[in-house]
Amino acid sequence: MKTQSESIRERCQNYHEKHPHVWRLFQQFAFEKIELGYKHYSSKSIFERIRWEHDTGPKTEKFAISNDYTPYYARKFHKKYPDYDGFFRTKSLPSEHRYAA
Repeated sequence: MKTQSESIRERCQNYHEKHPHVWRLFQQFAFEKIELGYKHYSSKSIFERIRWEHDTGPKTEKFAISNDYTPYYARKFHKKYPDYDGFFRTKSLPSEHRYAA
């Protein structure tokens, strides 16, 4: 039986495959903060900026991104850029210990 974390991770991966531009923006906005001298930043704030960027452009399609994906994008960033491991403060995922419905 899958845990909630595994289920969310699968949904996040499916979302990522359909919306690769979100990952590009996530990286871009994280590196902007790093270049400004930030030692830590909020992955949730980056998600909010991605939403804002989409809302200020032409309205061609409905855009949505789940807050459930925030910790997975942060961990993906740390894995891809180990020099910046810890830039996003992450906690253990309570969903790792709960079974999916």
